[in-house]
Amino acid sequence: MAENLPERQTDIGPPHYVQFLPRVIKENYGQWKYHEELSAGVMVHVSESGAKVWTVRVASPRLLSTDTIKDICDLADKHCDGYLRFTTRHNVEFMVDDESKVQPLLDDLKAGGYMIGGIGDRISNVVHTQGWVHCHSAATDASGLVKAMMDELHEYFTEKELPNKVRLAVACCVNMCGAVHCSDIALVGVHKTLPRIEHDKVKNLCEIPSTVAACPTSAISPDPKQKSVKIKEEKCMYCGNCYSVCPAMPISDPKNDGVAIVVGGKVSNLRSNPTFSKLAVPWLPNNPPRWPEVTDAVKTILNAYIAGAKKHERLGEWIERIGWEKFFSETGLPFTMQHIDDFTFARETWRMAATFKY
Repeated sequence: MAENLPERQTDIGPPHYVQFLPRVIKENYGQWKYHEELSAGVMVHVSESGAKVWTVRVASPRLLSTDTIKDICDLADKHCDGYLRFTTRHNVEFMVDDESKVQPLLDDLKAGGYMIGGIGDRISNVVHTQGWVHCHSAATDASGLVKAMMDELHEYFTEKELPNKVRLAVACCVNMCGAVHCSDIALVGVHKTLPRIEHDKVKNLCEIPSTVAACPTSAISPDPKQKSVKIKEEKCMYCGNCYSVCPAMPISDPKNDGVAIVVGGKVSNLRSNPTFSKLAVPWLPNNPPRWPEVTDAVKTILNAYIAGAKKHERLGEWIERIGWEKFFSETGLPFTMQHIDDFTFARETWRMAATFKY
């Protein structure tokens, strides 16, 4: 297959992905008949030709040191002819073309302390954003939340089964570089106070038209008297998008920043249309390093889902079946004014599904 690809004429864009496929996948491209889950972290794909490829999945902390990446690559060189892949949720998958290679790979992964699992009806690796490590507008620490959450839930990655797969995500602010809008349970860093306008710096650091245009709710307008901008408080939703284009409008607030929990999102078309997440908990405090209030709330939601969902039912499908009133009753989570959707530009009547019905 790769031999038929045209050569790249420029250095624009990435190399074609086919160049990085293992030979067994390349030779059986588009001919895979079925797959079987052999354990929490191992599955096998079988081609129409009878060829097989075994996949071993491990978790990664998403933010990787160069030493860790080198260790992962060494394992791929030793067992997989140098081939591996990262999934969209930052799992690392090692692929081998012979069953005899699976156990030695598993042994080396266990010896290296890697967490093997995430396949099938389990929690997958947590996709998350930069958090306090890198992001300029973070309201919480994504990496710390993932560590605290997975310390409590790791058994659902490595061994225990759920009614269906559960996708977890963390975004350190509502600008949402993560997949929290389409995950079963997701944490979102939230600001609760207005950006602080440093008027004396705006003229040197910011372009006023682009700062005004950056606000999704039209809360920002020019302030000619101060050669700066002003904010209409009742329109501001504290997203911090203005700070991305104007460094003179910082929004981080150690005292009032916190975490919201949204639930019920999914990308899959199976059984029901893809759905966006909806608010379950409007605000919980930042209490690093363990975030006890947040992890307890996530465990509460997950345990209620496990106890009440039918087999193959995603978390959002379970909620839609029992109703949101019962969801709040089953979880014991309080219903607050923040759960009422009164967003000015809400377009709930728009059809956003990828499916068609006649």
